[in-house]
Amino acid sequence: MLTVYKVEGTLYLKDAELLEKTCLDVGNQTKRPVTLELSELCYLDSDSAGVLCRMKREQGVRLEGLHLFIAKVVELAEECEKAAKYLPKGTMRGD
Repeated sequence: MLTVYKVEGTLYLKDAELLEKTCLDVGNQTKRPVTLELSELCYLDSDSAGVLCRMKREQGVRLEGLHLFIAKVVELAEECEKAAKYLPKGTMRGD
């Protein structure tokens, strides 16, 4: 059995960080995979997309129901994280 959270509306950094903590807590307590249903998500910024990528990578959270725009923002955040590993410190936002 898995835990599914449906995320609707807009997702900004503070919301994404709260969602990340909630998923981590629930995943640790239940020892079950967590899935985020994002089909009703209208907007997310690049910072919150980065948090979703981190949740996917570090917690194994599954992202489902991504619309094209949302999927593209998440994909770009993932690529940005990969590229950051190869750049000198201080060349990317947030360093």
